[in-house]
Amino acid sequence: MISPALALTGVLYDRLVDHLYPGDRKEAAAILLCSRTPGPRLRLLAQDAILVPHAACKVREPDRINWPGEYLERAIDLAEPFGLAIVLIHSHPGGLFAFSRPDDDSDAIVMPCLFQACGDSHGSAIMTPDGAIRARLYDSDLNKTAVELVSVAGHDLRFFWECDAERRDRAKRPMAFTSDMTAELKRLSATTIGVSGTGSIVAEQNARMGFGRNDYVDFDKVEGRNLNRILNSTLKDVELKKPKAEMFAEAVATYRGPGVAFPVTKSITTREAVLAASQADVLFCCVDTLEARYIADLISSAFLIPLFDVGVSIPTRRTPDGAPAIADVCGRIDYVQPGRSLLQDRGVYTPDTLRAEYLRNAFPEAFRAEVEAGYIKGVAEEAPSVIMLNMRAAAACVNEFIARAYPFRLDSNEKYARTIFSLAACEEEFMAETEFTVSDNPVLGRGAQEPLLELPTLAPRREKKA
Repeated sequence: MISPALALTGVLYDRLVDHLYPGDRKEAAAILLCSRTPGPRLRLLAQDAILVPHAACKVREPDRINWPGEYLERAIDLAEPFGLAIVLIHSHPGGLFAFSRPDDDSDAIVMPCLFQACGDSHGSAIMTPDGAIRARLYDSDLNKTAVELVSVAGHDLRFFWECDAERRDRAKRPMAFTSDMTAELKRLSATTIGVSGTGSIVAEQNARMGFGRNDYVDFDKVEGRNLNRILNSTLKDVELKKPKAEMFAEAVATYRGPGVAFPVTKSITTREAVLAASQADVLFCCVDTLEARYIADLISSAFLIPLFDVGVSIPTRRTPDGAPAIADVCGRIDYVQPGRSLLQDRGVYTPDTLRAEYLRNAFPEAFRAEVEAGYIKGVAEEAPSVIMLNMRAAAACVNEFIARAYPFRLDSNEKYARTIFSLAACEEEFMAETEFTVSDNPVLGRGAQEPLLELPTLAPRREKKA
């Protein structure tokens, strides 16, 4: 996929816009502190920004700026202990979406200082009044490489492409459901975590919509009880005990060709799967365990990847005569943008529910005791025929992505952080981002720093000495 790339959260992007364009039509500057993905794809992840005060600048004019070196020294002090990359960004109020000769001259002076002080992959960037960002990276010999993609994961998803830099309408997003949308999707990568009932339907839509790279994370194998709800699964797959991820990737290759679909036959709780997911532009979480959602939450935050999580449920009740009955048929779609509320903040999982799930898997007898005590409600069915519910929820999930990347709603996307639908009540409810309390997020923008996601279980394995 396209490399290198620079990713920003919507929160940080909004701060930059406000600072770089205060309304006086003069240049302004800031310094981005960026971690990295583990590779092979180079994505710089903007952790934070040092905003150079307007009043501190020695010169601020519509076409030039000169600011004190003390802010660069502060950036170096913060970046050096963690090997962060430094990207200098300033505004071009006149609208020039290119690096000027003064920009080149400034970089020629500053970049050697950065390489001498800390790390590598430092760079510079510009922002025009329409909010578009263009960036470039330097190596230690001061060779320049254009950043092919600058992405912003906010209420809307914004993508600024180097290959579109010369177009006058570069900041305009393609229209939803058009060939222009398909053309851009070919440049992007999507990772689907879980390709079972709901996941296979999400993944099918993404592959046919045109994502250029599709990764499927699932450790499980196809079983007979899956055939009523997993797209593309066959009796032959059951006989061969084929991994779901492999089955699905092979199916996609029959209509998209090679080099588009890639299976990751590992649990998302493993280092291998986390590393694979870290390369994506978009995450889709379609799992049935809370632990997997917890890991997806962390991956989204650590690698600044927008996350779309979907879940379905058919809660049951008891009739007066004691027979089981349907209480509701419902689905939930959450859009999680790094830097704002997590799935945990929204109550999708809690420490207590994670513990209960662990208890069920590790100590089934103790789990059954809690069921009998009334802590776990409802009637579970091993192979429920819910493909129609899965399709309803999966379509809503993918449409949520389209609405974010190619806005078509009449209202702001900020109002639709969560969607819940009830087929029993024929209702659909929406919750805004402001309805959730944002907790501290220590892994935000952590990137490749070890241990991954701050989880010791994901630390690299040490080879045994002979």
